[in-house]
Amino acid sequence: MAENKDLEKIVSWAKRRGYIMPGSEIYGGIGGIYDLGPYGVALKNNIKKLWWKTFVEDRDDVVGLESAILMNRKVWQASGHEAGFTDELVECKKCHQRFKADDVAEGKCPSGGAHELTEPKAFNAMFETYIGVVKDEDAKTYLRPETAQGMFTDFKQVLETSRKKLPVGIAQIGKCFRNEINTKDYLFRVREFEIAEIEYFVKPGDDEKSFDEWLKRWEEFVLSCGIKKENLQNYEHPKEGLAHYSKGTTDLQYNFPFGFKELAGVANRTDFDLKSHEEASGKDLKYFDEEAKEKYWPYVIEPTLGVERLLLAVICDAFEELESRTETTEAVTEKEIVLHLDPKLAPVKVAVFPLVKKISKEAREVYEDLKKCWPAEFDESGSIGRRYRRQDEIGTPFCVTFDFDSLEDQKVTVRDRDTMKQERVEIKELKNYLFEKLNII
Repeated sequence: MAENKDLEKIVSWAKRRGYIMPGSEIYGGIGGIYDLGPYGVALKNNIKKLWWKTFVEDRDDVVGLESAILMNRKVWQASGHEAGFTDELVECKKCHQRFKADDVAEGKCPSGGAHELTEPKAFNAMFETYIGVVKDEDAKTYLRPETAQGMFTDFKQVLETSRKKLPVGIAQIGKCFRNEINTKDYLFRVREFEIAEIEYFVKPGDDEKSFDEWLKRWEEFVLSCGIKKENLQNYEHPKEGLAHYSKGTTDLQYNFPFGFKELAGVANRTDFDLKSHEEASGKDLKYFDEEAKEKYWPYVIEPTLGVERLLLAVICDAFEELESRTETTEAVTEKEIVLHLDPKLAPVKVAVFPLVKKISKEAREVYEDLKKCWPAEFDESGSIGRRYRRQDEIGTPFCVTFDFDSLEDQKVTVRDRDTMKQERVEIKELKNYLFEKLNII
């Protein structure tokens, strides 16, 4: 990964510019928990909006769902999570830090050399909680570690109400929680996060073809977010490393500053989940195929992605640090950062500047008109060069400057973030001009 993708620089920039901040920071923070600032939440919402439009609104074979975070404990018993959603934990007998066994190489303590480590023991990564006022086994449940189970338990009701036939997908974006032993690599491994995934139900025998199709669709979506193709690769899990429910899983990996790591994935879950929930609940979860006149458990193809991981990948791919591109009378002691976000994902689409405060009233009229169409900002503070730099850093595709000539010719100067090309545009044509430039969701 290029030097200008250094993770520490991105972390510092993200906090300074209101993208990503440590959670509960005034109390010292909490490991693996982050808050999204004004620009961060806008970028994340734009990613989710694009995902929903791509896979739900633009397709006839996928419907949406929002299932509850809290579910009956029996769901997690039937799915195998209560018994099997575990990591191997080791503890250093000298410094008493705990680590995932997979993260400790050759018996060495990551915090201080060849310390003595305990034997690995199973640690369930689900957060426990209790329903009601009595904390006993009957009231116990978990914060969900994934969104999939709600789609399986609601499968029959969703099909009945949507009147869909196989193949059909159920899509959901939702919060998940995992009590990670060690959080690391910024947003990559956290304890609270969102997943966007689809459970796509198909006739047994059609699963492998569907798997290949969804793997292709998944990569196309990631690329549509502005990710460069050379920063992606596929990783097919070996048979011995598959989850208990999986017939085959392929990860879509992104070249983060810390190397190629899982960004998204597609799994063939076979008929494991519906069969397990039918056996545990006693409810018939088979699908009746009217054409074949037979009942069966559908196979399930599961394309899934971590929203925060995609958010981080989008930022890493768009982040560039370079020598200052703007003229300013002020001393510049640091390099300029430009966030080359795809316009459809940018939190702010256009910023409007008066050349000087004396003409702010007229410039604001332009701004008020534009913000009816797009998220926009008005900035009259500091030199024009400084204002350009602020917008470049948050990823705003276009800046509009209203100057003294604008009072006479009713034109403004539009500056492109990436090319720095400036063009005079008539104010009355400005919205049409920007509509052509901005690829809006």
